[in-house]
Amino acid sequence: MANHVYAISELVGSSPDSIEAAVGMALTSANESLRNLHWFEVTEIRGHLGEDGQVADWQVGLKLGFRVEK
Repeated sequence: MANHVYAISELVGSSPDSIEAAVGMALTSANESLRNLHWFEVTEIRGHLGEDGQVADWQVGLKLGFRVEK
């Protein structure tokens, strides 16, 4: 790996469908405003319960690594 500097941003994505969809939502949003994204790390997974006690949506915390431009 060449000499690079990386910055880390933290986001939380959510979706009523799945954990994977919540990750995808966060990455899609990040790609709209950040350049040079190289990796992500799932740091937490939690859910929100609806009135019926069932899973209403998934919330996934992510750390995103992106290369800092010179």
